[in-house]
Amino acid sequence: MKALRRYIDKIKPHFEKGGKYEKLQSTFEAFETLLFVPNKVTTQGTHIRDSVDMKRTMSIVVFALVPALLFGIWNAGYQEMLATNPQMQATIPELFWEGLKLVLPIIVVSYVTGLAIEFIFAQVRGHEVNEGFLVSGMLIPLVLPVDIPLWMVATGTAFAVIFGKEVFGGTGMNILNPALTARAFLFFAYPAYMSGNEVWIHGLMNGEGVVDGFSGATPLSMAAEGNVQNLPTVNEMFMGLIPGSIGETSVIAILIGALILLITGVGSWRIMLSTVVGALVMGFLLNIFAVNPFMEIPAWQHLIMGGFAFGAVFMATDPVSGAQTKRGKYIYGFLIGFLAILIRVVNPAYPEGVMLAILLMNVFAPLIDHYVVESNIKKRLKRAPSSS
Repeated sequence: MKALRRYIDKIKPHFEKGGKYEKLQSTFEAFETLLFVPNKVTTQGTHIRDSVDMKRTMSIVVFALVPALLFGIWNAGYQEMLATNPQMQATIPELFWEGLKLVLPIIVVSYVTGLAIEFIFAQVRGHEVNEGFLVSGMLIPLVLPVDIPLWMVATGTAFAVIFGKEVFGGTGMNILNPALTARAFLFFAYPAYMSGNEVWIHGLMNGEGVVDGFSGATPLSMAAEGNVQNLPTVNEMFMGLIPGSIGETSVIAILIGALILLITGVGSWRIMLSTVVGALVMGFLLNIFAVNPFMEIPAWQHLIMGGFAFGAVFMATDPVSGAQTKRGKYIYGFLIGFLAILIRVVNPAYPEGVMLAILLMNVFAPLIDHYVVESNIKKRLKRAPSSS
């Protein structure tokens, strides 16, 4: 690393102002700060200094996503085996390799497309390359079906970066979660590739080599059809041995990621907790007024179905698009959980409400914070002594 540091210091003057490649300064700084902690420090005023900068924070989130990613890769291979040759005695490495061949291209396309756009915007604006896409580039593949065409991944990623982030000013300025923006765009633009029973397992859409009777239905689609008696077991849903988006099936892998975020202080426990409480409240209300089998599903079971756990841990806690005040985080999270289950159960055309609930509350997060701050100001004014 010392040799690399010396080489970077040697070529750095060429990318600074007046250098031969000064127009590429933002690109050079992006690679430098990715490899080494920036040496820029504040020179005026009083500041609290910490060793964790934005890139390191983003790296922690990516690290927390690794368990869900690894399991998603294995599950992609496992589900393909069940669909094509359930009698095959494949080992864990063999299934992981098969899944890796399916998932890795999606990740590569996501990062290449998104980072290319980020670099272009940084060069045009003359700014440093923002760090936010380190996380978004991983989140986007994890919320997509494994059988989605790569050109759709590129299109959705480009839409998310340009219209979900850059038009608002880049990282830290966006009002919507970029990864969910990509998924929402793809869902409404290409619904046949983002919903149904065939998209979650590779090869199922063309039906080639698929065993008779294999449907590929997710627990949510089965529940929406009223087929609750044939739902996977609780253990299967908790472990993630079910069809679904690449990174959303395994609750235990997501909980490991949540633990990493909470220990490091990167994720908000207030949002996670209130999201779960909101979901349970709506689930209990639906149980009381149940008029169909989907509404009769136990409230706690909604927590391990679909993308709820993934959304509560990694999407709702986005520090940019979420609420910022402490009380606002409780309100924000509660409404996400409440609306997610409401949309999931009541809307027959879309048996998964987490994405829409989070995007909706992204829009209202500034309003929630505004009223929380105004409420605090009024309380303090009442306590202040009146001047006579």
